[in-house]
Amino acid sequence: MATMKREVNKGAWTAEEDRKLAEVIAIHGPKKWKTIAVKAGLSRCGKSCRLRWMNYLRPNIKRGNISDQEEDLILRLHKLLGNRWSLIAGRLPGRTDNEIKNYWNSHLSKKIKQKSENKQIGVSTKEKTIEKRRVVEEETTSGEKISKEENKSSTGDDEEEEESSNKCINFNVDEFFDFSNEDPLNLEWINRFLET
Repeated sequence: MATMKREVNKGAWTAEEDRKLAEVIAIHGPKKWKTIAVKAGLSRCGKSCRLRWMNYLRPNIKRGNISDQEEDLILRLHKLLGNRWSLIAGRLPGRTDNEIKNYWNSHLSKKIKQKSENKQIGVSTKEKTIEKRRVVEEETTSGEKISKEENKSSTGDDEEEEESSNKCINFNVDEFFDFSNEDPLNLEWINRFLET
């Protein structure tokens, strides 16, 4: 015997269908969705009845715009859990997983994408500013070097010799040689050397 498939309505739900579904669920509870569809006399499949109840007809569904706190929580939970919309919805009382998924896809994902683009623009602007500063610093330091070289060539070699001799004068022998730990008897050779 071949069982006949009943025709299933696939269009929008009517107010009459919503009323029938709600009445049967009030009597039998939200379970065994295939039998609920039959008991309600609806030409709908069990999945369609379940989704209609879960996303639109439940009495504890929270309607209205998603608040900033809820949005922040969705962002954090999505970062932690990924696209597990039912787990995220479980942390937001009265919100359905379908509503959160739709809100994510229509609003939040675009917001995040725009923020990351703005950060990239900000980073590239910072990089350009840093590059400009580096070029300016190189130009000023190379300009200073050129002016110093010009001054040296105009004043002559006498000043260079003077500067090099001044550098030798600033050399401190006591800092270079540390004889504080030496025995005085071992330092006689230094005294003889200095006398000559």
